[in-house]
Amino acid sequence: MTETTEFQAPFDHFAQWMSDAEEQETNDPNALSLATTTKEGRPSVRMVLLKEMDERGFVFYTNLESRKGRELLENPHASMCFHWKSLRRQVRIDGPVEQVTDEEADAYFHSRPRLSQIGAWASSQSRRLENRFHLEKRVAEYTAKFGIGSVPRPDYWHGFRLIPQWMEFWEDRPFRLHDRLVFTRAGDGWTTEHLFP
Repeated sequence: MTETTEFQAPFDHFAQWMSDAEEQETNDPNALSLATTTKEGRPSVRMVLLKEMDERGFVFYTNLESRKGRELLENPHASMCFHWKSLRRQVRIDGPVEQVTDEEADAYFHSRPRLSQIGAWASSQSRRLENRFHLEKRVAEYTAKFGIGSVPRPDYWHGFRLIPQWMEFWEDRPFRLHDRLVFTRAGDGWTTEHLFP
């Protein structure tokens, strides 16, 4: 079964499932696994937090010099998977990524707790750390450097938006006869289809 649906439908569907997760998941309902690949096609996956979602896509933030940051710059495509165990649901999303605007990154950075802002300066994310004391020393140095003034966003700390081209909503059903609803972007709209479990 395949049909065409309105442009907003998958985002509305996701927003409802996220709202359900926020009510029932005890920790980080906005957590997702993010899969990236190198330009040679070698994959890696890790957990990140969704920070914003609208009809443009799904936004998360990172250090551009981290492994995921470098991979996204080399190969700007990614996959996401949300898994809400208590709800027995998951959502998978594939598509290209783009960097958010500097204004968006600045606004989110300055909404973070001050220690998280300083941590963005202190951490050379994904690079070798000799010992914990070295990290703590860097935190102290940047705390002193910025004093009581505002902490600027580092140039290397930025956000990405995954622009969905494909979204699958999976829901557990008895006897492993799960429900799988897929949205695929088609021009300005979406086609939908159900898949066998």
